Amino acid sequence: MNLRVNSKLEILANEIHWRFSRSSGAGGQNLNKTDSRVEIVFNVFESKTLTPYQKHRISIQNEIKLINGCICIAVQDKRTQYHNRQLALRRLALTLRELLKPPPKKRRKTIPTFSSQRKRVESKKRRGELKRNRQSKIDY
Repeated sequence: MNLRVNSKLEILANEIHWRFSRSSGAGGQNLNKTDSRVEIVFNVFESKTLTPYQKHRISIQNEIKLINGCICIAVQDKRTQYHNRQLALRRLALTLRELLKPPPKKRRKTIPTFSSQRKRVESKKRRGELKRNRQSKIDY
């Protein structure tokens, strides 16, 4: 089953490696005999579906730590392996979607217009006048 990240990117099923182990947490006696914990390992640099630009975008991001060029996601939230597998796939798709977002546009420095400067000074003068009117004018 291929993983659809967005409308333009679909990760092939053979590029996702699965590992299963015993989970901690809820599950009762069933916990001791089922491997419900799921780990997904996706190797970014060996992927054939990602372009070199996408690989570079993922590698320079600071939000996620790449371990030997791999994205590792472990899930043990649910009691069944099936639900944990679905959750892990969703988290991998969400992670890749976040990492492949285009960088935000740089802000260009601008100078305030003459009218905005004048409005700012006038509002400051009005505020100062208001405060001056509130003061008591008693001479001792």
